[in-house]
Amino acid sequence: MCINKYNSQGYYDPTTYEALTNIIREERAEKNAAFKPLVYVCSPYSGDVDVNVKKARGFCRFTLEKNGIPIAPHLLFPQFMNDDIPQERELAMFMNMVLLGKCNELWVFGERISEGMRVEIQKAKQRCMAIRYFTENLKEESI
Repeated sequence: MCINKYNSQGYYDPTTYEALTNIIREERAEKNAAFKPLVYVCSPYSGDVDVNVKKARGFCRFTLEKNGIPIAPHLLFPQFMNDDIPQERELAMFMNMVLLGKCNELWVFGERISEGMRVEIQKAKQRCMAIRYFTENLKEESI
């Protein structure tokens, strides 16, 4: 089910969006208390890679503690692919989109949205996926 943040007249309607999203979450929880959604962890990789990798690990742990199964390709693919080689980056982004398609939700962490994150967020919106935004301090933001 695709829930839009805008009403039928095109006006931004965050209250209705949040209410409907919460109802769907509650219904899912009632159906299967053991259900753990696959959550695509979206956070920066480029820039200070060592710091960003450490943060991404923390975001994955947070996702796990919130009953999700974290999927963070930017922690996996750099183990055997080079982000500085354009062909390998393009292949990694393609594989990211495949994995994103298998996930139930996209969780965006941090205030800085990198180019790769922007692509992932846009694709999740096109697929009408649930998207949640968190600060680096793991506080959920309503956008």
